Amino acid sequence: MLRLPVLSVLFGALLPSSVLAQAWNSDAVRAQVARSIAQRQVRQADSTLQDFRVRAHGYVFFLGQLAEGLREPPRLVKSDELVLEVYWKAPDQSKQQIIGWRDRADLPTDIQYHRDHLGIVQNNFGDRIRLGEGDEVRDVPHPLAADGPTLYDYALVDSLTIYLPQRTIRVYEVTVRPRDFGAPRVVGSLFIDVETAEVVIFRFSFTRSAYLDDTLEDITIVLENGLWQERYWLPNRQEIEIRRRTKWLDMPARGIIRGRWEIRDYEFNVGLPDALFRGPEIVAAPQAVRDSFVWEVPMHTAIQSVAGPVMTFDLEDVRGRIMETAGSQALSGLASARLSVGSLSDLLHFNRVEGLSPGIGTIFRPGGTTEIDAWVSYGTSDQRPKGRLGIRHRFGGLGVELRGARRLADVADDPVISPLLNTVLAQEVGDDFGDYVLLTEAFASVRRDFGVRGGLGLRVGIQHAESVVTGATAATGTFRPNPPLGNGTFGVAELTLERRSAELALGAGVSGSVVVEGGTGEDVRYLRIRGSGRAHVGVGTTRVVARGWAGWGSADLPAHRSFVMGGRGTLVGEPFRAWGGRYAAVGTLEWQLPVPFPALGLGPFVSTGRSIVLVPFVGAGWTGGGMPGLPWQASDGVRPVVGLGVEWFHRFFRVDVGMGLRDRDVSLVIDVTRDLWDIL
Repeated sequence: MLRLPVLSVLFGALLPSSVLAQAWNSDAVRAQVARSIAQRQVRQADSTLQDFRVRAHGYVFFLGQLAEGLREPPRLVKSDELVLEVYWKAPDQSKQQIIGWRDRADLPTDIQYHRDHLGIVQNNFGDRIRLGEGDEVRDVPHPLAADGPTLYDYALVDSLTIYLPQRTIRVYEVTVRPRDFGAPRVVGSLFIDVETAEVVIFRFSFTRSAYLDDTLEDITIVLENGLWQERYWLPNRQEIEIRRRTKWLDMPARGIIRGRWEIRDYEFNVGLPDALFRGPEIVAAPQAVRDSFVWEVPMHTAIQSVAGPVMTFDLEDVRGRIMETAGSQALSGLASARLSVGSLSDLLHFNRVEGLSPGIGTIFRPGGTTEIDAWVSYGTSDQRPKGRLGIRHRFGGLGVELRGARRLADVADDPVISPLLNTVLAQEVGDDFGDYVLLTEAFASVRRDFGVRGGLGLRVGIQHAESVVTGATAATGTFRPNPPLGNGTFGVAELTLERRSAELALGAGVSGSVVVEGGTGEDVRYLRIRGSGRAHVGVGTTRVVARGWAGWGSADLPAHRSFVMGGRGTLVGEPFRAWGGRYAAVGTLEWQLPVPFPALGLGPFVSTGRSIVLVPFVGAGWTGGGMPGLPWQASDGVRPVVGLGVEWFHRFFRVDVGMGLRDRDVSLVIDVTRDLWDIL
């Protein structure tokens, strides 16, 4: 039996041969669409294809994505690996039985999937598209349904060629958009075999009104068909991603369901009985059958092999192309207005300058890809109002923003403690791990994202830096004084280049950024350059992680832009922020080694996990170019440290014990995982 699943490397093998002028609803495109609509009906009546049986192997991942801008790679929470026996019988009967199913939880979760999240898409969804058993998307017209031409616009975008040993296949890319963006519709592209009018690839998302849940940010789908027996275009690869946000409070936190499937080994016209198709379309085989399924590799190895993009076009790129088709029209299903904060500490926090500071924010999405957000707070000790107001708009992969703010900022580029823990320690025992300056600023910025792997940004504006003093009182203990960091008013320009790892915290990955900043004001000009990076590589079930940063500033570098290091967040074992200046470099290397550990049950869905992670580490840092009047000074050479960390409760909590090798000082640091700091 000859089979040709062509599209596993489609966009590497497709060679553009011509670019057609894009014209909506031209005679040529309408003729092609009409042929494809007719072909869908013909295939259902094709007497040569009575039925088939095939096996599908796939993964359903649940991931969490945090941090401002949601640009960091998502973290794996739960993984399900499934093997299905898939059956189809003319004209449109479908059945799928899960015969192999195993899962792994990296973090506590009680997520329950809709039944259709655990299976593949048959018939390119049919004439009406439903997802989440109709709870997420219900009865959205297919662009190739009989009524499609009355509901959608079509344009020929490109002509492509697939070269196979047996034949050459000509493919048209047809862009699809709704005639009414206010109706529940599809936006995307169809790739159509010119000779047969069959769908080769269908990649798409939905209009805003198609989503039945206002926590749904968007759904992106890629259905890739393969050519079997040189005549049947049938499912070959599929990928579906469903992105959600928090329900009551808009925060930089996103939940992602990502399904990835490969469909192989078709058997045609095997004589499937009608009784097989009774009941729900997707069912699980008896537990004994699933338990007896033989997996070829351990689950960790299987997940690692597909943790990054497995399709040549990753979904971020697909989303960018769909947004270009939609133009200024809204494709997000999120509510148009709701309460919003950048983190939980925006609602309430405490530090030695502001004291107790309540706050509240909101976000407004007036339509299209425009967002307006605002936040205000008030410090009960310094009696100063703070706030921010921003408006941003996206043009495909290009984002522009105007933002003004009055805020209290720490001197460090990277946080050294979770904000919630800092609030508790500052209020209760007088330990505040921040050195603050009051910034009043207005900026315009533009940013170009390159898929999920990086971006280039430019920010230009004006900034006034004002010194602040300790004014709050802790329940116990005494605060250290806040250093004088104010330097007046500067015009500031900042260029940022980022590179992000595409891995889901597995395998190997490299990420980093370079920021070049310049400022001028009050007869002073300065230049500041900082580069940071992180690399990890898996070694069996262990992982080696290297991270670090280096920075340099010119002679007139403002005090609040100096570099600081030591202690919590940089070099555990050295005194906290004892070292600093106009230039510095810090690096750490750690080995993350999981070891068995008794699990403690904390409810029906949560336990502490069956392992802890031991993390021996080494680090070193150096600073120079001391700045008078500040508590940190040049390091007088390299400051090396060694230590041991322990991560527990699915790596939510970490304890580090470190020792400075020069002074033999030992320090202890306890915190939650860094992944959560941005929302705490």
